[in-house]
Amino acid sequence: MIKQPEEIALMAKSGELLAQVFTRLDSLNLIGMSTMQVNDLVDSFIVNELKSRPASKGQYGYAYALNSSRNKVVCHGVPSPTEILANGDIVNFDITLEANGYIADSSKTYLVGEVAAPAQRLVAVTYEALWKDINAVRPGARLGDIGYAIERHARKNGYSVVREYCGHGIGREMHEAPEVLHWGKPKTGLMLREDMVFTIEPMINQGKHTVETEDDGWTVVTSDGKLSAQFEHTVAVTRNGVRVLTLRPGEKKPA
Repeated sequence: MIKQPEEIALMAKSGELLAQVFTRLDSLNLIGMSTMQVNDLVDSFIVNELKSRPASKGQYGYAYALNSSRNKVVCHGVPSPTEILANGDIVNFDITLEANGYIADSSKTYLVGEVAAPAQRLVAVTYEALWKDINAVRPGARLGDIGYAIERHARKNGYSVVREYCGHGIGREMHEAPEVLHWGKPKTGLMLREDMVFTIEPMINQGKHTVETEDDGWTVVTSDGKLSAQFEHTVAVTRNGVRVLTLRPGEKKPA
């Protein structure tokens, strides 16, 4: 939960490398690519170019370098050679990277080609919710403050927050304490302290917050078939606020 300064420095390095993966994805024309092609590109880039390890590969028996969650898929989507990204899709790529024994975790929802306005709005509001949450992080704040910031923004915009999955502590292990819920009440929950490191990864649905797991045991979808979007960063609590360890080049928090 609490990391030493040298550990945070190593996690920041992992975060910088992971940001490079998303920069590589940003350069792709995703239309017509299979999610397995994206997975294989990411796997090769992490291993061969960045000399690092895709941390999800082998975790809990999972075989791939990323989760690819398209349209109604909330999280944990499994890449497939037959799942072809089409114009108008939205797709979240959730990627973890280990370097020097420390893991960074981040995700981004991409607009594939020309995307309808309602889907664009969902993605934009989800990204805003991530940053509402990040901006609530500081010593003395509580985890309930973080969850409340996300839920309030989502509900204000007519959306719901998935409750079954949450952010988490991270370090040498992908999942450490504490659990970071994306809903909650202000001034409740664990108090944040300097040098805590965890992920924030809200999953926001167009419709109901309820979800179902498909027969593969991994893929989680919205129960009503409506769209879901997600963004994620790994953050560290600093003396005066928060440091985003997985910040991508040129990325700026929304106004």
